[in-house]
Amino acid sequence: MNNYNSSSDTSMPMIFLKNLFSKTIRTSNCVPKHVGFVMDGNRRYAKKKDIEIKEGHEAGFLSMSKILELCYESGVEITTVFAFSIENFKRSSKEVDHLMKLASDRIRQITEHGDLAEKYGIRVRVIGDLSLLPTDVLKDIELATEITKNNNRATLNICFPYTGREEIFHSVKTVLSQNLSGNEINEKLLDSNLYTSGLPPLDLLVRTSGVTRLSDFMLWQVINHDVTIELLDCLWPEFGPIRMGWILLKFVFNKSFTNVGSKTGEEYDGELNETNGVKDDNNQVLNKKKN
Repeated sequence: MNNYNSSSDTSMPMIFLKNLFSKTIRTSNCVPKHVGFVMDGNRRYAKKKDIEIKEGHEAGFLSMSKILELCYESGVEITTVFAFSIENFKRSSKEVDHLMKLASDRIRQITEHGDLAEKYGIRVRVIGDLSLLPTDVLKDIELATEITKNNNRATLNICFPYTGREEIFHSVKTVLSQNLSGNEINEKLLDSNLYTSGLPPLDLLVRTSGVTRLSDFMLWQVINHDVTIELLDCLWPEFGPIRMGWILLKFVFNKSFTNVGSKTGEEYDGELNETNGVKDDNNQVLNKKKN
């Protein structure tokens, strides 16, 4: 057995606690509709555990599956995961090839009979510059999209390959191709041509690995002052559903009782979040948690 396959999240006490979290969150009126994840730290986890890089990425997929299950069980409608950055093509050809194969295998696994997509009624969307992908990967993406296109309980956006700058550039090119006058082009039009067009706005962004930057993920969507950002010191494969459960519970509590997120950007000036939060230049509440 690979030494990254921990059973800590599958023990009876953990299962009971996870179910308690999801039930409590689901019955509230403040469940985040759209949650984004920057799944960072797979390579550092591999180095930490003295395993191959590909095993670190596989461990990261296992963590993603557990986190997504908790989110959907808790009532989250949309999840968006940063699976592969366009910048990652600069890595070694061996690692890129493995990531492509892993992506194909896991996209198929998500859509297999009885697995994640069917169990939770998930529509799978792969967003980003798909022109950069090999033909065999594109075929698996097209199949997954076709199989899940009628699912309407929830949506999983897999950003692969993606950057926030490319998404904005894509929107601008699409708008310009419509030959509109300058007066007709506005923020609403640009927003409607993003990859996330038509979906609920981002409510919560979670990033692992102790890095305090967005790394070119959902740059347009995250500017909304209602977005809560959680920055965690643990590596992605170490991030489990129990920690995610606490984040969701805190989000629900803040929305229910302290009304965090209902203020305007100006009203955040000079404030600090009660959980050792800091603010970025756009008045986002950045909750730096140590785990």
